Amino acid sequence: MQKARIKLASAEIDLLNEVVNSIVDIAKKTNTVIRGPIPLPTKKLKITTRKCPCGDGRASFDRFEMRVHKRLIDLGVDERALRLVMRVPLPKGVNIEINLLEK
Repeated sequence: MQKARIKLASAEIDLLNEVVNSIVDIAKKTNTVIRGPIPLPTKKLKITTRKCPCGDGRASFDRFEMRVHKRLIDLGVDERALRLVMRVPLPKGVNIEINLLEK
């Protein structure tokens, strides 16, 4: 039996949850076996920069952080379900990766 592994990643959690919910709805409508969504560890990208670029004055710093949220979904291979998943509208900033796996 084959399954499709769908990996989703985004910096904005609301957009990511919208896409995940639409994939889960498709799986329920087509009666496809689904595992997930499994939340993977959030990657935190941190950058610290100095406020004053010239180097004079106080040593004060700005700290910036970007979080990358990830989800994993295993979907039983059903041609109709996969076709519908491929047609899900992806907002800008949401990355999707679909792999077919053999069991």
